[in-house]
Amino acid sequence: MHRIAVYPGSFDPPTLGHLDVIERASRLFDELVVAIGVNSAKSPFLSSEARIRGLRESVGHLSNVRVEPFNGLLVEYAAGLGAQSIVRGLRATADFEYEFQIAMVNRRLSDVVDSVFLMTKWEYSYLSSSIVKEVAQLGGDYSPMVPAPISAIIAEALADRRS
Repeated sequence: MHRIAVYPGSFDPPTLGHLDVIERASRLFDELVVAIGVNSAKSPFLSSEARIRGLRESVGHLSNVRVEPFNGLLVEYAAGLGAQSIVRGLRATADFEYEFQIAMVNRRLSDVVDSVFLMTKWEYSYLSSSIVKEVAQLGGDYSPMVPAPISAIIAEALADRRS
């Protein structure tokens, strides 16, 4: 059986915590689809195209991982891919409460796709896209928090905002 999983998120911007989950999930599944959600109600820091490009560059060393955009219901997207699992990263117990609710809703909508939770490494447990955005926008050094390709993309986005 070919095991396919989807790791969804806005990844705005992707962090080293996200990359950690991607790398570990890629060892658990035959194929991992990193699905970048497109939410027209949100005003993103990085464009969808920039996030896709940066994540593709960041996971290029993983032959069984692909990055693509998606919109709509996650369980429908996952089922359309033939995925059996949705991967979610957890940093702390606060994440668990939210993710548990989402997993139960997804389970209610589709009983053929299970949620799999991976704890991030402790050294990334403080990281969130929101923190990286704030550090970047306030002129701090965000580079140790994100993969190198993402660091360059954030620098481009900040330069575009300043000009």
